[in-house]
Amino acid sequence: MSLLAPWACVLVGCIFVSSAEVFSLSDRYPPLWNESPGQFSDYSVENGKYIIDPWVFPKRMGMYKILLNKTASYFEKFAPDNKQNLLWGLPLQHGWQYTTGRLVDPTRTTDCGYESGDHLCISVDSWWADMNYFLCALPFLAAVDSGLMGIPSDQVLLLPPPKDQTKFCLSVSSCQSSFPSTMRKWNAFYKSPSSSFEDLLKYMWEAHVSALKDGYKIFEDRLEYYSKPEAGFGKDWCVSLNYLAAAGFPTIFSTVSEFQKALPPRVLVDGDTAPFISDFTDLQNIVLLGLNLFHEVDSKTATRLSRVLFSSTR
Repeated sequence: MSLLAPWACVLVGCIFVSSAEVFSLSDRYPPLWNESPGQFSDYSVENGKYIIDPWVFPKRMGMYKILLNKTASYFEKFAPDNKQNLLWGLPLQHGWQYTTGRLVDPTRTTDCGYESGDHLCISVDSWWADMNYFLCALPFLAAVDSGLMGIPSDQVLLLPPPKDQTKFCLSVSSCQSSFPSTMRKWNAFYKSPSSSFEDLLKYMWEAHVSALKDGYKIFEDRLEYYSKPEAGFGKDWCVSLNYLAAAGFPTIFSTVSEFQKALPPRVLVDGDTAPFISDFTDLQNIVLLGLNLFHEVDSKTATRLSRVLFSSTR
């Protein structure tokens, strides 16, 4: 276990240095944040249930917006304006996926997500979109189940995607049945409003990593739709999150929004090789290379550091 701290701290240290280099006082809210629903009444109601289509970008973003609003009281003692809310990482990452073209149909068999077609559509064939679903639907529905939202647990229904419907849970009960461990972890986070910032961070990362693990098992084959560099980046990103979890990286507004400037600004294509991607900044090239090196070291380490790190967050 003595190896864990140096590796995790190197990664987090790189992130904080990156943030310092590009720091800006201006807010960087996710795209269409103001236009997205901010309360349940903004969604349609059928048979006494709120109906939410998470395959439309503003609708899914609205789920995050409600979640941020409802958990604001947890973090008001740490800083004003909800900026210390640890759930900011979720909508900010979703916004980065949208602006970089990672929510579009990678098979190009539909116009889902493309500017020339339905640009607000989220493709079920997108690996990034499917992984994000598990970091949206599960924390959102767990919040409903915990009583945080102030409505009965059976009063929300998510619409299924156009295909592969059985791979997604759509309600509190179906998510509890399909992913009980992850739902319990999110509930543990919501039921600890009086905890310290460090404890809330621990609970959040436990739930976050658990949700990613659930999603990766189901959607790993979606990576075949992408170029080798993009598929590799997706895998690198998942490994790096285990390290961030173990290091206790604070997923607050400022750190996540600034670090995202160092992430790839578009989908990687064949021929992209960091640190020599000409239309990426030096910082983006360095971070992309660093994530890949972490994955390589992890895969060649006998104890598989990411597995140990993963277990250490439980």
